[in-house]
Amino acid sequence: MIKLDPCLNKFFRIVVPTAAILFLLYAIIGGFLLPVPARFILNETIRNLYFHVPMWFTMILLFTISVVNSIMYLNKQEEKYDIRQSEYINAGLLFAVCGLLTGMLWARYTWGAWWVFTDPKLNGAAILCLEYFAYVILRGSITDEKTRAKVSSVYNIFAAASIIPLIGIIPRLTDSLHPGNGGNPAFSSYDLDNHMRMVFYPAVIGWMSLGLWIANIRIRIRNLENEILENN
Repeated sequence: MIKLDPCLNKFFRIVVPTAAILFLLYAIIGGFLLPVPARFILNETIRNLYFHVPMWFTMILLFTISVVNSIMYLNKQEEKYDIRQSEYINAGLLFAVCGLLTGMLWARYTWGAWWVFTDPKLNGAAILCLEYFAYVILRGSITDEKTRAKVSSVYNIFAAASIIPLIGIIPRLTDSLHPGNGGNPAFSSYDLDNHMRMVFYPAVIGWMSLGLWIANIRIRIRNLENEILENN
């Protein structure tokens, strides 16, 4: 069984879950009850900022940790890095789907449609999700463990390299309905006032902590499964 370093083990078992629970409780309660600026079109839907945006931040964090583990696997060929790259992507995909769903809900009430097919950021996010779903399918199609780990690691590196162009660069070079893109003002300068910052930043910490917690639980489950197989 692959064991974590004692300090990391304590961090993931105590600090991360505690941060996730406390910060998310605060973010959810504050997100629905604390005042928000009254902005044209957005109105009360602006509260979705506490959910939609942190979920994307969490996805990027988890995918980034995954690609680091992919590089580590290619360098050291140790199973623990393959397990980590896989489970961080699985957890990241959960937040990617939640990010898409909350974004679609927001679009319905602000842009008048569940999906705007001409928006490059929406399309880039969809392509990114498909890339990582393809990663999951790819892993499931390879039976040899070492081959699966190597191919998955290489694929993951190329998939991660597409994150910045798809959701960071291209939307800024073209017209996008998203704040901060295509000439639209960003939230920080338009309507993210001090009241919202008091909720938004804790929400980011809370959702990221939840993502790390979920990934760590999945990694521990995989380790237990491997230990059972080894003992049998």
